[in-house]
Amino acid sequence: MLILIAGPYRSGTNDDTQLMEQNLRKLESVALPLFRKGHIPMIGEWVALPLLRLAGSMKPGDDAYEEILYPVAGRLLTKCDAVLRLEGASKGADEDVRIAKEKGLKIYYHIEDVPDAE
Repeated sequence: MLILIAGPYRSGTNDDTQLMEQNLRKLESVALPLFRKGHIPMIGEWVALPLLRLAGSMKPGDDAYEEILYPVAGRLLTKCDAVLRLEGASKGADEDVRIAKEKGLKIYYHIEDVPDAE
């Protein structure tokens, strides 16, 4: 499965880039275990961050940021089979789960719940 890893990125950071980087590392911490289970992990920021640089985004919440960051996840969800929602308050991740449920995608809340690929 292609699995979107969703959880806090900007939430709770007061736009501190070091805290946002720490949050990204937490999201990435489950990518290799998902891969080893036979799946393809995906994190929206992996796609969005290079696009933000190309669009000239200067800070979280600017026009380019709003144009790109959250819409990337929405577009990715049209290709994903499931979402792994990591713990932590996040409006964006909650929105990812809402969209995934509408699309009938599987939602997992713990990596241990994700089955091995067949």
